[in-house]
Amino acid sequence: MKKIFLAIKDKRDQNSNGIPDSWERFDETLIDFFWKHSNVTARWALFIIFFWFGFLKVIGLSPAGPLVVALTEVIFGNAVSPDQFLIWFGGLESVTAFLILLPRFERITFGLLFFHFIATAFPMFVLPEITWYTPGLVPTLTGQYIIKNLALLSIGLFLYGRLRPMSKTHSFWGEDKVIN
Repeated sequence: MKKIFLAIKDKRDQNSNGIPDSWERFDETLIDFFWKHSNVTARWALFIIFFWFGFLKVIGLSPAGPLVVALTEVIFGNAVSPDQFLIWFGGLESVTAFLILLPRFERITFGLLFFHFIATAFPMFVLPEITWYTPGLVPTLTGQYIIKNLALLSIGLFLYGRLRPMSKTHSFWGEDKVIN
C-alpha cells in the first residue's frame, strides 16, 4: 500500500502528456484488476439476482408475484394458470441463474436472458395502470423495478461481448473454457 502512495507522489512524466507516470501505472493496474475480475463478478451478481428473485417466485413470496399474475391474465387469459405460470417463470429464472455460472452454455443462457428481459418489459406496455403514474414519464415503484432490468441487460451484453465467435470456438453453446 505504501508503494502505491509513493508511486502517486512521483511527478515524472516521460511521455509528456501532462499525467505523472505513476498515475498512469496506477490507472493501468486498476484497469487490469477490474478486467480480470469483472467477468466473474458480473456472473455472480446476475446469479444472485436471478436465483434469489426466481426462488421467491417459486415459493410464493415474491413481491413481483401480483405483477406476474396480472400480466399472465392479460397475456394468456384463462388459458394459463397465473399461479402455475409464476412457479414456472421463477423456476426458469433459477435455472438461468445456474446457467450464468457455467462457461460452456453462454449462448443458450443469453437467449434465455433475452427472453426474460422481453417478458419482464411487457407490463410497461400492457399494464400502464400498475407501472406508470404518468405514462412514459413517471414510473411507479413497480415500473422502476422493471426499468432497472436495463442494468441487468447491460451486464448480460457485457458478458456476451466477451465471448469468442463460433468460428473460433467451434461451439454453438459457448466458450470451451473459462473466460477471464
